[in-house]
Order: sequence, then structure tokens, then C-alpha cells
Amino acid sequence: MSLYYRLSILMFIFILLLCFTTIIFSSQATIVNTSLIRHRILTFDYYDKTCPQLEQIVGFVTSQKFKVSPATAPATIRLFFHDCFVQGCDGSILISSKPGSKELAEKDAQDNKEIPEEAFDSIEQAKAMVESKCPGVVSCADILALAARDYIHLSGGPYYPVKKGRWDGRTSMASLVYANIPHANSTIDDLLKLFSSKGLTINDLVVLSGAHSIGFAHCKNFVNRLYNFQGTNKPDPNIDPRLLKSLKMSCPQYGGNIGVVAPFDATTPFAFDNAYYQNLQGKLGLLASDNVLFLDPRTRPLVQDLGKDKNKFFGDFSLAIEKLGNISVKRGKKHGEIRRVCSMHL
Repeated sequence: MSLYYRLSILMFIFILLLCFTTIIFSSQATIVNTSLIRHRILTFDYYDKTCPQLEQIVGFVTSQKFKVSPATAPATIRLFFHDCFVQGCDGSILISSKPGSKELAEKDAQDNKEIPEEAFDSIEQAKAMVESKCPGVVSCADILALAARDYIHLSGGPYYPVKKGRWDGRTSMASLVYANIPHANSTIDDLLKLFSSKGLTINDLVVLSGAHSIGFAHCKNFVNRLYNFQGTNKPDPNIDPRLLKSLKMSCPQYGGNIGVVAPFDATTPFAFDNAYYQNLQGKLGLLASDNVLFLDPRTRPLVQDLGKDKNKFFGDFSLAIEKLGNISVKRGKKHGEIRRVCSMHL
């Protein structure tokens, strides 16, 4: 056998082994990556074995709370939104500031101070009852997601299944809040940029804004629209004259309006429905950031479609809020914890 022939055979065997090794490592990498991906996926049955009564327990608390204080519903929905937009859906908004700490917690950020205390109390009550049945198992983040769903349904909105498996975040910083949530004077470009940064689409923006079907805003969030819109010393021309008159009676330009609130939805303020979108088309939106959804040609068709069909709104909302609930979820001890009391670290 010639030397050339032997070298050819050896080269062939070497190439074969190289290919085989590459396939093995590639396969292993795929398995590792897949497991990492699966590790972060939330599931509907996450607590089926460890806390099978979870949804019934949370449902009992939310239904009782809703009977006594219906305003807890929009407050808790807002709590969930603000939690997910700042560091992901990790219950960090529930943590109380530590006395003497240089950094306040998210809860005490200026943009969260208007969230009624009933929302926080509702989650603490549900958590306490869950802990009595399933100690150290269920995260505050998951309880908040379930409570938000319950309150949406109790207010007349859709009942959708909630995926679970979130862990609670360890950090809560007020300084992160302002840049990560929508504001009453946000432009459409501001809103699109913010939602996109959270992995949400233009459709998600319009659909999730429908949560303003219920709830209230303080005068300071819209008073400029009534008297000095964009520095003109005149009211916003895109506000219905009757609504303008009514709001002016409640919210004077100076003083006397600190605690006064007005409903986002002027026609059905306590019902979770699609009237919010109909109102936008009739110049009855409360906030400037609501109003821009109909004024901008990119979002106007979506507003019109949702205003025509409540079932479409409910279906789209259920899908969009599931996406919201997946933002930057934390899993495992390396990234999170399961708090026994939602307002306190372990």
C-alpha cells in the first residue's frame, strides 16, 4: 500500500471523526439551549402539585375585596402593569422601602404613590391565605398576575388562563420607575418606543390601553388639557365641550384639585368593556396619552376596530396581557426568591 494511499485513508478517518464530534457538540448545545428556554417558559399547571387550591384561594380574596371596594380592581390592574414594566413581572413593586435606606422602593416612586393602598392590601391578604395552605411555594408575582385577572373578570372583562412560575425579584428601586412607565402626557412615539422596549407591539399598546375602561385619574394628570394645552393658554381642541365643562367644574386650574379624580371612561366607568375606544372617537378620552391613540393614523384603525367589537377586544386583550405577564420573568434562586410576605425580602 503506497504512502499516499495510507495518508488519504487517515485523512478521511480524521475528517469523519471531526464531523461526528461536531454533530455531538452541536446536539449537546441544542439540548442545553432548549433546557434554558424551557426553564423560562411559564406554564398553566405550575402549581398543580404543590398548591392545587391556589386559584380558588386568590379568587376568594379578590371576590370579597371587590364587593367591599370595587376600586380595588383598577388599582390592582395598574399595579400589575407597573410591576411588569419596571424590571419585569417580579412583584418588586410590592416591596416596602427600608427605613433609612438611600434608595426608595418602587412602591414609593412618585408615579406609584397614586395607586390606592387597597391594591397592595389585596395582594398581601391573598398571599397570607396562600401561605397558610402552601407555605414558601407561591410567588407574590404570580399572585399579583392572578389577582389582576380576577379583577378584570369581576369588572365584566374576560376570564383568561394565567401562566405561572414567576419568582419574586430581590431589588426594588424607585429611580427605575419614571423612565419605564407611560405618562399622562406621553406622545404616541413615546408610547411606541416604550412598549417596543418591552417586546410589545403597536397592537399590544392599543389593546392594553383598554384597561382604562375602568379606573380614575387625578386632576393633575389632565388639568393642562382643560386650560393650557401645550402652552396655548387654551383647552385641548380634541376634547368634547360637555366633558370639558364637567371636568373644569371638578378640577380648577389652581388649587383645590389635589384629591379629585375623574373616570377614564366617561360613559361606563365601572364596566370593563370596549366603550373606551368608542369614547376616544367621540373626543371623550381623559388623558392626552389616551387621546393620541385615535389622533395618530398608525393607531386609529385599531381603535376603530376595537370600538366596533367587544369580543375582539376581549380576545385581543387576553393575548396581550399574557405577553405583558411574560416580560423579563425571573426563575430560580440565582435570579429571584419566593417571599413569605410580599412587602419584605426574605
